[in-house]
Amino acid sequence: MGKNLEIKLRVNSHQQLVNKLKEIDASFTNVLEQKDIYYAYNKGLLKLRKVNGEYELIKYVRDESGADRWSNYEIIYLTGDNFERYLSEIFSEEVTVQKTRTLYMYKDTRIHLDEVENLGSFIELEAVVVDTEEEAADQFNFLVERLGLDLSAQINKSYKELMISNADN
Repeated sequence: MGKNLEIKLRVNSHQQLVNKLKEIDASFTNVLEQKDIYYAYNKGLLKLRKVNGEYELIKYVRDESGADRWSNYEIIYLTGDNFERYLSEIFSEEVTVQKTRTLYMYKDTRIHLDEVENLGSFIELEAVVVDTEEEAADQFNFLVERLGLDLSAQINKSYKELMISNADN
């Protein structure tokens, strides 16, 4: 099971962040077209992700009530076809999130510049625990500082929860 430290913030534009990422030599990785289908799951979050034509099933648990958003997650990479139909026959679908994710890497931290359909622009950091939580937290804190991110403005919700609350308004 993987573990990471996360943050999500709404942003007006990604351009200033891209400039800062270049300054610290973060590497551009890819532009990902993602479709996440979230299913009802009472032990955390469960989603089928279609990314650039490939599928993965992601299960994760995160305490949204704390100041730090540590997540435990597992990813299963799927081969074959018809996963959306297959899983919708087993699980109850809750919401679908469509996004374009521009992915950068800084050491073991994934930097997501997301354009989310019907929600807007976001940045997410995911500092992956490779050796210790302290090392992941150090990378995370370095990026928060260098990118000028305001921790007090972080969104302690998944895109699933944001989509559901957006639909309720």
